[in-house]
Amino acid sequence: MNKYISALAISTIVVIIDQISKYIIQEVMSSGQSIYVIEDFFNLTYIRNRGGAFGIFYGMDEVFFLVVSFIAIVVVIVYIYKLHERERLLIVALSFILGGAIGNLIDRILYGEVIDFIDLYIGEYHWPAFNIADLSITIGVLMVILDIFKGSHKGHK
Repeated sequence: MNKYISALAISTIVVIIDQISKYIIQEVMSSGQSIYVIEDFFNLTYIRNRGGAFGIFYGMDEVFFLVVSFIAIVVVIVYIYKLHERERLLIVALSFILGGAIGNLIDRILYGEVIDFIDLYIGEYHWPAFNIADLSITIGVLMVILDIFKGSHKGHK
């Protein structure tokens, strides 16, 4: 399959799943509300995050996040353009990152903040809440790391 069609399909699916999940959370939950899914491990907790991924840079101007998101999206698109068709793992990885970045950018444009709801913890150890877009970006980054270790980028420009 053409790398552009693959990238478009994957990133679009990520954006759709991300936005539908956020819509459902907003419709069925109140801000700050938690629903226990797996006791002592996983909750659905509806929060709005004005910071970056996992709440870092909280309090920064929303224009900063809009600009950074836009630049990241452009960089990923350019990188996909430069990849060879054979670099499938990297194309898929960057498509996950692209879809996640677009999903969170949509939130920032619509609400000035990002909707998070996946809340994981074990005992006293608590991971900051995140969303499908964040998960997609994380999966994409892990796939890029896998690609680096696999060495599939060698011999390609």
